Amino acid sequence: MLSESEPPAAAANLPSATPPPPSSDEDFFSSVSVASTSSTSSPSTPIPSPPQPHPEIPISWPEDGTLTLAWVTNLMLAFDWSSKNLAPTELPSVLPVAVFDRLILTGSKILHKEPNCVHIDSGSGLGKDSRVIVVGDVHGQLHDVLFLLRDAGFPSDDRFFVFNGDYVDRGAWGLETFLTLLAWKVFMPNRVFLLRGNHESKYCTSVYGFEKEVLAKYADSGKHVYRKCLGCFEGLPLASIIGDNVYTAHGGIFRSIAVTPAKRAKGKKNRKIVSNPDVTALSLGSMEELLKARRSVLDPPWEGTNLIPGDVLWSDPSMKPGLSPNKERGIGLLWGPDCTEDFLKKLNLKLIIRSHEGPDAREKREGMEGMDQGYTIDHVVQSGKLITVFSAPDYPQFQATKDRYRNKGAYIILEPPNFDIPVYRSFEAVAPRPKVNPYYDFEDCIDSDEELDLASMAT
Repeated sequence: MLSESEPPAAAANLPSATPPPPSSDEDFFSSVSVASTSSTSSPSTPIPSPPQPHPEIPISWPEDGTLTLAWVTNLMLAFDWSSKNLAPTELPSVLPVAVFDRLILTGSKILHKEPNCVHIDSGSGLGKDSRVIVVGDVHGQLHDVLFLLRDAGFPSDDRFFVFNGDYVDRGAWGLETFLTLLAWKVFMPNRVFLLRGNHESKYCTSVYGFEKEVLAKYADSGKHVYRKCLGCFEGLPLASIIGDNVYTAHGGIFRSIAVTPAKRAKGKKNRKIVSNPDVTALSLGSMEELLKARRSVLDPPWEGTNLIPGDVLWSDPSMKPGLSPNKERGIGLLWGPDCTEDFLKKLNLKLIIRSHEGPDAREKREGMEGMDQGYTIDHVVQSGKLITVFSAPDYPQFQATKDRYRNKGAYIILEPPNFDIPVYRSFEAVAPRPKVNPYYDFEDCIDSDEELDLASMAT
């Protein structure tokens, strides 16, 4: 069923220009390609869009260093316009390297100061009139992200956003997508929360297109831009707790890192005691362990003592009870409904909202529901539910098979008073997409991140 989207948030007027950029999110998106949504609302038909206004370009950094709604919406308009009217190599004429540097540095400083698990509660402004929007993988599908922001409404004092990662790779506009969301983070750091996905890593971006995308768009400055992005990725938090009831992360839950102290050698009183992880016994980790994990790594390790980041980013649910190594991916865990129950009970939570699996991954998972609607309810247990949300419709952008998945994307709305009853909103892909070449060999590349080259990740 087609339905009207929730009315977008009111926005301040933008500075005058010739021609002027849009004066609000409503005006901005009146010129952007339209997708459709599905919910329980009354049906409607999308209205044709008028011609798109020209953005103010090149983008310049504000003199006082303070971003405004006008600046962020003009950035979105500029990225949308350039994707349809300029060659990818002309992106520096829209966003100069110097402006990129200021944005990425400012955003990185904010992200690196956040804890591994960010808490969104009354202390951070969550109240009786608030809504929290939880978004899954977007994978460089810029136009679908712009539609999602319009459909859900821009971030505002009473509208929070939590993004579960995977901003880049596979789609052709990973850089523009990530920088758009980073700009929102800089503008509203206590309303927009960007978590890390498994694709925000050196290994994945070197295989699935983001590295080559950046090098193509910024040429001689490409290596510099790519390195700065990787440094920013390292600062992305791993998880969030919303309203004391909901845990969100890209992949899911994590193990406890049990350590067994090695015996001190006789006569060596000052010798350092070496602790080794006990890899034979798997048990659920604690919030304290999550907060202590070292997330600032280019590629989360799959061995050693720092396994929690890899678990949070790479793990998958299963219908088979128990906690076991994720042999399909070569990193992370598989966990069953019993572990979901134990995790919820242990942390006194009602929901787990994770992402990480699109239609390509789900079609290979026996017993798991497909991703046709952009979300699945994977486990229903006594203490609550486990949900997977995937926000990239008609994914992947480049598909080797003749028949496309044509999946919908979705996002989740959490409402007061307890923020523990999810409202699902599915949407179609924006069409038509601008014509563009892929930045990776999608015909030979495994879509669902299976059979990882762990040796490459190590180097």
